[in-house]
Amino acid sequence: MSAGRIATVFGGNGFVGQYVVQHLARAGYLVRVAGRRPDLASLLRPLGDVGQIAPFYAPVQDEEAVACVVKGASVVVNLVAVLGGRGLESVNVEGAKRVARLSAAAGVETFVQVSALGAASDAPSAYGRSRAAGEEAVKQYIPTASIIRPSVIFGPDDHFFNRLASLARFLPVMPVYGASARLQPVFVGDVAESIARIILTPELAEAGKTWSLGGPDILTMREIYRWILAQTKRENLLVRVPGWIATLQAAFFERLPGQILTRDQLRMLSQDNVLPPGEPGFAELDMEPNSIERCVPFYMERFRPGGGRSGIIVSKQDIITQ
Repeated sequence: MSAGRIATVFGGNGFVGQYVVQHLARAGYLVRVAGRRPDLASLLRPLGDVGQIAPFYAPVQDEEAVACVVKGASVVVNLVAVLGGRGLESVNVEGAKRVARLSAAAGVETFVQVSALGAASDAPSAYGRSRAAGEEAVKQYIPTASIIRPSVIFGPDDHFFNRLASLARFLPVMPVYGASARLQPVFVGDVAESIARIILTPELAEAGKTWSLGGPDILTMREIYRWILAQTKRENLLVRVPGWIATLQAAFFERLPGQILTRDQLRMLSQDNVLPPGEPGFAELDMEPNSIERCVPFYMERFRPGGGRSGIIVSKQDIITQ
């Protein structure tokens, strides 16, 4: 049914986007990968047939480029977001609004906005508030848009388990921020498949629902650190950082390149990031999400003593189809 139809994926060359692109290509869509780095999108071409995946330069801040890349598309997925800085407004809010407005003007039939669990107008973090404002902006122009709110997303190229495991390799004493905050990490392949199922099911694609996605595991940050140490076979000392010290450290770190820790990230850890009751999720999509135990140990291999980058023993192609 979808053969020959066009899907535009903003952020399609990113961590989650690559999996979404593959699912849509398998469903027969011609996929336009829209982003700031179209040269990177060329790496996605093996995920589809020859000529099926095409990269486009189309940052969400660029009115003309966005209008061009959504023209003629029947599906638009917006995955673009930033964690902090000035982009909270220009990308998470105005960017989402621009993509939705121009998609509506182009007659796009199905629109998916990927947000974040915890998005709310009264969220403690500016990030959470920006995601809520982005959702509202999308709904203003496309009331039938599907909103996807995943918890922390993990997978072979994630910046969560990989980063913590990397720190364990170099820091004999590991500071734990937000030690008691509970998270419900969700596998990247499951998030992508849920997006595809919604798009390919007309009654879901047109329902305008908000979907909350979390995996089967609920762990505190301290428990996550301990699990990573067990997987990487390390015995680092874990030290819980008091809130006032964490705030001082974040005020310093956020001024450095890379912003390894910011005060807004600490505010995100001031509350749990778990599924709220009553909102549709994997169960309504007839899906059983993958556990951390099933997926993460494969790519923790390289962080074990004596391991290296070649220690990854499962490919992206393998893990995406689980």
